[in-house]
Amino acid sequence: MAKNSEIDEIVTFVCAQRGRVRNDRQWRRRLAAFGFAIADTDEGQMIAKLPRNRIVCPLPQEFCA
Repeated sequence: MAKNSEIDEIVTFVCAQRGRVRNDRQWRRRLAAFGFAIADTDEGQMIAKLPRNRIVCPLPQEFCA
């Protein structure tokens, strides 16, 4: 797991990228270009780092589909 400040930066970045696109598909593609993904797990949607899909933290509730 990443440190809290790093996690905060990642969450802020991921959320900001959502505001730059029109739909979920574009958002996921944009995140992949920056080395991130939204992983669907048993615990819900998580932010993951590519290429190994390492889970960083949960996706904030307001962005969950």
